[in-house]
Amino acid sequence: MHFHGTPGEVVVIAAFAISDDEGMTDVDPFAKPASSDPRPVNARSILLSVSGMVTALGLAVLTVLPAPYSINRPGPTFNIFDDSSGESLLSIEGAQTYHPSGELRITTVSVSFGSSSALSFGPILRAWLSPSAAVYPEIHQEGSSAIQEQWVTSQERATVAALKHLGIEVGATITVVDFQPSSHAIGQLELDDVIVSVNGRSISTFDDLDSAFRVLQPGDFVTVGVLRDGSEVSLTFPTIDNGSGGAVMGIWVDPTFDFPFDVTVAIDNVGGPSGGMMFALGVIDLLTPEDELNGVDVAGTGTIDIDESVGPIGGIDLKMIGARDDGASWFLAPAANCPEVVGHVPDGLTVVAVDTLEDAYYAIVAIGKGEAGDLPSCS
Repeated sequence: MHFHGTPGEVVVIAAFAISDDEGMTDVDPFAKPASSDPRPVNARSILLSVSGMVTALGLAVLTVLPAPYSINRPGPTFNIFDDSSGESLLSIEGAQTYHPSGELRITTVSVSFGSSSALSFGPILRAWLSPSAAVYPEIHQEGSSAIQEQWVTSQERATVAALKHLGIEVGATITVVDFQPSSHAIGQLELDDVIVSVNGRSISTFDDLDSAFRVLQPGDFVTVGVLRDGSEVSLTFPTIDNGSGGAVMGIWVDPTFDFPFDVTVAIDNVGGPSGGMMFALGVIDLLTPEDELNGVDVAGTGTIDIDESVGPIGGIDLKMIGARDDGASWFLAPAANCPEVVGHVPDGLTVVAVDTLEDAYYAIVAIGKGEAGDLPSCS
């Protein structure tokens, strides 16, 4: 039998001499058995030996074979006002900006995939036992280009929401890109049509389009003016229910926004839409002379929509750990994520639940003033 130690480890093997009455009589490492006759080997002994060898071999193989799982861990956080070199990650050109004294941190989750890395059952087991990691069956993931596109789209929507919060209008060209199967617009509108009017009302912003349908009921007819091949065409068809009692055309559109100034963020290797809320807060903070944060470090997560609503995200328990580890004392969490927050808040971190961008902005102002005692939390 061979015994193997790890590098630098000393393995000591002692052979014990056994007396006739099975008592231990010697611990001489070179002692010989009391009887020199080999003991008979039976079938049971062979079966146990073989089973042990097979089990050991199986465990050894499992520790090196790629596993069909992914490991999620707390990822790095990014202060969107400064990177490690002191440069601003969020920049606005064409408008007066005011640099804040505090920090707004976008949080992330670091993911390792078994199919694309040397991820075996050994690390999987260690992660499963760790309170600061999560293990999931590996499923098909969107490509990096799609995730990056989500990040860019999130920045655009965050900027629109931030400017809307500040009362700044953002023009938009709204293009038809797809239809719901139940839409009555099928056969009327066409892909790449640009919507320019609804019931005679000019559409020049996304808010214009949204407002035009708020006064309608599902089933009401709507007349939509579109630009098609350089000419304006008017089409009339009934609306459908959006599932919540609202009237919609049952189409998907791709808005191209005409921002009054350039807003960019220089964070590499980050994807997905979950930084939208914090990005919107950063835009507001830079464009307003008030020092909302007053030197406080606030982290958070959540999607943002053009209507300023904050949406839930995944991995919030790990993001809270990453925020605490990087020095944040406050964390803004989507209210819809509260079930995942309760029981997982790390020591030293206070969580505030928010539903809208207005909630989030009110929270950072209260935190900066030291008046955060009445802010809503997850409970």
